[in-house]
Amino acid sequence: MSLGHALRAAVAGAVAAGAWAAVEPKLRELTGGYHSQVRLIGGLAAPDGPWREVGLAGHLANGAAFGVAFAWLGLGGADQGILAAEVENTLLWPAVGVLDQIHPDVRSGAWPPLARNPHAFVQEVIGHAVFGAMLGALIPRRR
Repeated sequence: MSLGHALRAAVAGAVAAGAWAAVEPKLRELTGGYHSQVRLIGGLAAPDGPWREVGLAGHLANGAAFGVAFAWLGLGGADQGILAAEVENTLLWPAVGVLDQIHPDVRSGAWPPLARNPHAFVQEVIGHAVFGAMLGALIPRRR
């Protein structure tokens, strides 16, 4: 993969992650969920500091890395974007049990545990679908 292609894929991933963050308040409303990706990341990295900025930067960086991996694998298009994001979500979901043990919002009682909460899971599934669709739309299928 050329440097230019990797850079475009990273930007596409960051944009897709930004779209997810933008629609997340509506996703919480629709699903009855209560967490956000930005707070999930920022709460771990800077719970008493600038968690919004840190969390958003981390979320966008994760999206950028995913975008590069997606393009490196030769994937493209919204359908493959959604599938790839949902595979990642499914593979990483068991780690949420560990996150429940260490995240300050779960430990303080501000959030109930995420791992066994169906609302949190549905919120994540839809959020990953939004991310994947946007990523795939920005990285077209190779011909």
